[in-house]
Amino acid sequence: MSVATKTMPRLQALYESEIRSAIQKEFSIENEMAVPKVQKIVINMGVGEAKENKELLKMAFVHLMTLAGQKPVVTKARRSVAGFKLREGMNIGLKVTLRRDRMWEFLDRLISLAVPRIRDFRGLSRTAFDGRGNYSMGLSEQSVFPEIDLDTVKSVVGMTVTIVTSAKTDAESEALLKGFGMPFKRDGES
Repeated sequence: MSVATKTMPRLQALYESEIRSAIQKEFSIENEMAVPKVQKIVINMGVGEAKENKELLKMAFVHLMTLAGQKPVVTKARRSVAGFKLREGMNIGLKVTLRRDRMWEFLDRLISLAVPRIRDFRGLSRTAFDGRGNYSMGLSEQSVFPEIDLDTVKSVVGMTVTIVTSAKTDAESEALLKGFGMPFKRDGES
């Protein structure tokens, strides 16, 4: 009986073979374990219209599950807001946290497939780092991912993708993401 060998995700192999040593050299990090790495990716989908139309939440749930490869968690309103006709406890969004192989596979699809399909794309903002080495980006529609069947999209739902790294500074995090091929705007571009 043979044991199936598991292949390492492409970006993880790239990190271990090239990116880790390049960042270690660039930032003069002595301990290899202190080199920044991607820890997790959190995807949030706000489905505010779900309070009137429950089908939108179901559609977004299926789409997010297709993208992430795991079941999303439904987020609820923490407090009532009369101006938005929102009551505490209403379902208003979805989120999923990716780690390990699913995280690497999603990051690969995000960088190589989804980001280039964004309309009028001129590069990702360099100002979206949070000061502690994490990067957040917004996508205005879920259809930039090729695994989403356009016939099932009844309403466009945006999402926020947060890449959580172990980097201590934004410069380290930016170098890490650039190593993976994240297409940032060049210096001086707005």
